[in-house]
Amino acid sequence: MTTGNPIFRGCASSKRSGSCAKLDVHDWLKDIQNTQNKDEIVEIRFKNTRKDYYRNVNKLPLEVGDLVAVEGNPGHDIGMVSVTGDLVLRQMKRHKVTLVNGELRKVYRKAKPVDIEKWETAMAREHETMIKSRQLATDLRLNMKIGDVEYQGDGTKAIFYYIADERVDFRQLIKVLAETFRIRVEMKQIGARQEAGRIGGIGPCGRELCCSSWMSNFSSVTTIAARHQEISMNPQKLAGQCSKLKCCINYEVDSYLDEQRDFPAKEKIETEEGVYIYLKSDVFKRTYYYTLDSRAPTGQIAVPVARVKKIMRMNAKGEKPERLVEIDSIDVGTEKATPNYENVVGQDSLTRFDKPKEENRRKKRRIKHRPKSNENKTDNNNKPPKRDTERLDNSNKRKNFKRKSGKKRRPGNRNNNNNKPKES
Repeated sequence: MTTGNPIFRGCASSKRSGSCAKLDVHDWLKDIQNTQNKDEIVEIRFKNTRKDYYRNVNKLPLEVGDLVAVEGNPGHDIGMVSVTGDLVLRQMKRHKVTLVNGELRKVYRKAKPVDIEKWETAMAREHETMIKSRQLATDLRLNMKIGDVEYQGDGTKAIFYYIADERVDFRQLIKVLAETFRIRVEMKQIGARQEAGRIGGIGPCGRELCCSSWMSNFSSVTTIAARHQEISMNPQKLAGQCSKLKCCINYEVDSYLDEQRDFPAKEKIETEEGVYIYLKSDVFKRTYYYTLDSRAPTGQIAVPVARVKKIMRMNAKGEKPERLVEIDSIDVGTEKATPNYENVVGQDSLTRFDKPKEENRRKKRRIKHRPKSNENKTDNNNKPPKRDTERLDNSNKRKNFKRKSGKKRRPGNRNNNNNKPKES
């Protein structure tokens, strides 16, 4: 018997079971004597995404983490005990229970080393079978994607989980799969969220995806929930890795709805200063933000919800207040509270050793090209150096010569002397 990830189907926090498994349950009734669950129904987990409930007809002493052989269709399957005792009855109300002729299936025995060996061999074939089945579906030109394969414990049957936008006729595919792998085939359609939960990943929050860590039931998510929370309607930010709306959008909707029960309508309000347009709101601070019609969208002014209600009632009567915000409500001259912490952001920058190197190189170059001491320095009377005075004298001589002559050379005057008559 080997232990590790193939059996735990997740990271193991103890020697008996993996706590990071998606379907792991904390038994908070384990210290209480079992009184209600007299039939000794136990919860069995399979491959971290599927679990079911079985009756312990042989009265086996089962504990959480035990590998057991249970009734399959056909043959037997291998699973791990996840919950025992009275908590099983509470779990059965939350999850779907599989019944055969109106009765629960049975637990045969604890898994033997031979059973576990077959189970591990079957699990090792799952990835190869999934890749091969995708190629077969592509050859048959079926508009579907096989996302996962789960073998039964005895290796005689496999469940193929697929995703498809439309209805698919996979009867021919089942025949090809049965002939290729020599097993019984069961096709089970899943949605995009179930597929993301099986693949797993890290969300934008930096934690493991909810659908792959703890969520088992998926509720519908709409853009109305995002509007109530004042979230920007950006599809790239609202969509998760399954290309659907993020499930976490629904987590805080109820608290936002409770807070917004007495909020007024988000409309324009009129004052003697002008017409103010609604921009946004801070729900939990109970504040609306307005701006003048001529200044939109700049010049945001925070207005309490109670003040907005009062102005709307005045506008309904045909009245207009002098100002949008009362002077008494504006805090003038109040001292800001000094924080009792020190802001150290930016002190330990990753690039703090890069910039000084370039500056040091530039300083070295400047030092090399500096003139020697006392050669080009000015005298006490702030006279310029000799070289500069010579240049100034030469330039002044040229300017004075041009001014005295006052004539400019013209093209073609060089050869004019040849045409003059010779003196006798």
